[in-house]
Amino acid sequence: MRFYATTPIYYVNATPTLGHAYTTIAADILVRHHRQRGEETYFLTGVDEHADKVARVAAEQGLTPQEYADRIVVAWQDLPRRLNATNDFFIRTSDDGHKRFVQDFLQRIYDRGDVYQDVYAGWYCVGCEAFKTEDELVDGKCPIHDRPAEWLEEKNWFFRLSAYQDRLLALYDERPDFVLPHFRYNEARSFIAGGLRDFSISRATQTWGVPIPWDTEQVAYVWADALVNYLSALSYAPGENLERFWPDVHHLLAKDILRFHCVYWPALLLSAGYEPPKQLFVHGYLNLDDRKMSKSLGNVIDPLELVDVYGSDAVRFYAARATSFGHDGNVSVDDVGERYERELANDLGNLVSRTTAMIARYRGGTLARTDNAPPWDADVLRTDLVSVLDAYDITTALETVWQLVRRLNQYVEESAPWQLAKDDARAGELDEVLYNLADGLTSIAVALFPYLPESAPRILAALGQPTDDLSLERIRSGTALAAEGIEASPPLFPRIELPATTA
Repeated sequence: MRFYATTPIYYVNATPTLGHAYTTIAADILVRHHRQRGEETYFLTGVDEHADKVARVAAEQGLTPQEYADRIVVAWQDLPRRLNATNDFFIRTSDDGHKRFVQDFLQRIYDRGDVYQDVYAGWYCVGCEAFKTEDELVDGKCPIHDRPAEWLEEKNWFFRLSAYQDRLLALYDERPDFVLPHFRYNEARSFIAGGLRDFSISRATQTWGVPIPWDTEQVAYVWADALVNYLSALSYAPGENLERFWPDVHHLLAKDILRFHCVYWPALLLSAGYEPPKQLFVHGYLNLDDRKMSKSLGNVIDPLELVDVYGSDAVRFYAARATSFGHDGNVSVDDVGERYERELANDLGNLVSRTTAMIARYRGGTLARTDNAPPWDADVLRTDLVSVLDAYDITTALETVWQLVRRLNQYVEESAPWQLAKDDARAGELDEVLYNLADGLTSIAVALFPYLPESAPRILAALGQPTDDLSLERIRSGTALAAEGIEASPPLFPRIELPATTA
């Protein structure tokens, strides 16, 4: 089995927001989980440098677009690293390998007869890098970026998208899980069924981009360039035979770019002679003050500032926990702190501290295996995780693990080990309780590894358990090994002294 995951490539017209971190974190959680299942994985993220708005920002700063991109890309390369994401490659659309592949890709659709020249006249949103119909504008403005659309009129090269309407409908009908969640599938299919209009794949008034191979006076329209990254990276990134990962690709994207990914992209692939992607998952927005986070709107949370304060695990946890993945949700800096204290520090951190402290105090740091059945079923947890994560539901999967965290905390109160320790006749019961707690925490740590890749091994180490095997099969009853030398664990998520501002 192979699992190839991608994030969208992010525009470098500004530095990253928590919204950008959101997709990267989600993709990494899924990739880590599939690695736990023993699958061969590949994870791609990167940046889109050829957008018109990038060229405009560069000009405002007195730089060439390439000079500007080379400077700001450092912040974007830092994003997956600081989030502890395990991407295999970071693609830049200014890479020579990408540009060569895009030219070959466009030449393929040209040779197929799917490209023609015509004059385009219409409204264009620079923020979306997309053409807009009158119906899509509100008082002449893009509703996403709240800025007036610009009138654009020029002779372009067009892709015959309309010629692929029937093939796209057939693709959707053959693969009812092609786009998830299902309401996004319905949205994309309805758009196709409503009739497709050909779209421009070139810009005559720009010079910043990939030259059209048969007309070097024009450059590729940003979406005819950017979408191809998912395929181009496999042709030149370090590694052998990376093409084997296509078409086992799973695209993660936000709802504002659904049309490009779920309609334009599979049509372009079919035209160029490639298989469509295996699956696309469309998630909602992280909203601040009930509006999508956007640098152009000025309502953003800096994810790296949150990492500086709370650590990457806490930011990853919050991204998965704050809102149901696939739907819009409101976020706030205060909520990050509240969840850190209530759930990470109190629910999980205290459970680890109490369990290790009791093993150290009552059994001299020795954990003995027992054969009794615990009052929960770790096998069900493992099965449930596979089921919900196959549906990309990282939020429900995390809640499923947290139900066991809460159950173990409840079990501590029910079994009262401190009372059992007072009665030598109940020493066997105490051994059972302590082992059940360590055993349950071992399964929890392995299950949480995709979410908390730094903290999960620390939990295992505190319990004297191996940290080199984090496979999904370790989530089962009786997974904890006998151990010695267990000491009371220091706080897993210590109290945070907040700076004056974190946003």
